[in-house]
Amino acid sequence: MTIVDVLEKNAELYGDEPALIEINPDAKETRRTSWREFDLVEPSRHREHYRREITWNVFNEKANRFANALKMRGVSKGDKVAVLLMNCIEWLPIYFGILKTGALAVPLNFRYSSDEIKYCLDLAEVDVLVFGPEFIGRIEEIADEISRNRLLIYAGQSCPYFADDYYEMTVECSSNFAKVPLEESDDAAIYFSSGTTGFPKAILHAHRSLIHSCRVEQAHHGQTHDDVFLCIPPLYHTGAKMHWFGSLLTGSKAVILKGTSPETIHRAVSSEKCTIVWLLVPWAQDILAALDSGALRLEDYQLAQWRLMHIGAQPVPQSLIHRWLKYFPSHQYDTNYGLSESIGPGAIHLGVENVAKVGAIGKAGYGWETKITDPDGNDVRRGEVGEICLRGPGVMKCYYNDPEATAKTLKDGWLLTGDMGMEDEDGFIFLVDRKKDVIITGGENLYPVQIEDFLSGFEKIKDVAVIGLPDARLGEIAAAVIELKPGVTCTEEEVNDFCRALPRYKRPRKIIFADVPRNPTGKIEKPKLRKIYGADELVAAQNRA
Repeated sequence: MTIVDVLEKNAELYGDEPALIEINPDAKETRRTSWREFDLVEPSRHREHYRREITWNVFNEKANRFANALKMRGVSKGDKVAVLLMNCIEWLPIYFGILKTGALAVPLNFRYSSDEIKYCLDLAEVDVLVFGPEFIGRIEEIADEISRNRLLIYAGQSCPYFADDYYEMTVECSSNFAKVPLEESDDAAIYFSSGTTGFPKAILHAHRSLIHSCRVEQAHHGQTHDDVFLCIPPLYHTGAKMHWFGSLLTGSKAVILKGTSPETIHRAVSSEKCTIVWLLVPWAQDILAALDSGALRLEDYQLAQWRLMHIGAQPVPQSLIHRWLKYFPSHQYDTNYGLSESIGPGAIHLGVENVAKVGAIGKAGYGWETKITDPDGNDVRRGEVGEICLRGPGVMKCYYNDPEATAKTLKDGWLLTGDMGMEDEDGFIFLVDRKKDVIITGGENLYPVQIEDFLSGFEKIKDVAVIGLPDARLGEIAAAVIELKPGVTCTEEEVNDFCRALPRYKRPRKIIFADVPRNPTGKIEKPKLRKIYGADELVAAQNRA
């Protein structure tokens, strides 16, 4: 079975029921809009609508139309079709249309520059690029180069001269598609690593990975056909899509929200009766700040049906969850750990029944195995820090066109994550830090996540990142980049006083008050911080020497 089969099953069982809803808070709110009120092919011409909805039947028909359009242009099994779209109701039908042809879907990060887009298209040997109106300028810069050996398809209004119009391509296509035989072992998708250490790597997954992520998500969070999932993070990333796969498996409704403000999120939960919400740390922080200040009042919304809030994609401060559960005491909570190389979240998860273990990332997820090893590949003892390794049906096949990186990351079926962890006496794994982010100061190993977690407990701090900066005497020192809550003032002395509860060697030697940059999936962009602050420190260290 593949996820294509799941979509077709949903169309049979739940054809006239809602599958996807898009809410655009920036649009003027009008009456509710269904794609059935327009031509099935042309709904994107009506982007001014606040709310759009499609049924499972329309979802499947849209995927079939696009699959036929691709087939007519020579796309076949094994080809690659890239998707460069902002979150929208068209995203998933296009994705499934690609998979139906047997081609590989290649989602692209919407923050990529023109150079990065070209790099990824070339690395993944992409045959077709589907892009939206937000990217016309970036694609035009490289159109002459990238169109020489690939088809460019535009999904939006006023098609640019250098691309084919998605809607004109699909308008005459049948809503039925002759099924292409697919096996779980067949190649399905290429996702790209976050690229926080340079240009991203291309991660090749089989259909086995995609269907396994459906089963993992449903097993962990118990989705039923009556659940409603609120999808906010970008669909190009494995996180958002693989959490939605739990809804796919149960044929339940999902809401694609194009906005992240606390009011927008709560309005969507309330109006659409959402039961499951996956948040990134910054959005949860913003919600708590709005509740603390009184800008957001829970009594203004219908939230009784909201049963689960879960977070992934980055370390989650314990203090954040404790504060959350004070405002939402009836919520189930889960945290999920994974990588794009392990088809996103769920390789390790806390479990809604283990809220007392908040701070841990949890135990091996459904169908997954874990181990923690030393640099020689030997298992470490419980309580010792080592590298987290994963094995299961969701492990990537390889880094596409990069056998050297593949050989370093895949060992005897195990995925070496590059994340350092520790397993406690109960078998729960705690994320310590990225291997590359460990700070060695005066011969001692410092793990920034542990310091960040501690500092997050200071009531004046909204967000914090700890990085290593060069030092002539100690080699490196820990620097804390601190983003304060809105309207709050704080001094270095206050932070240093708070840190007296830490062992002396773990205390940050430098305090920097500044914004903490995070990428679209919530990860702190530490290389950016090191670039901003590291050069000045390096010069100063050299001068002191």
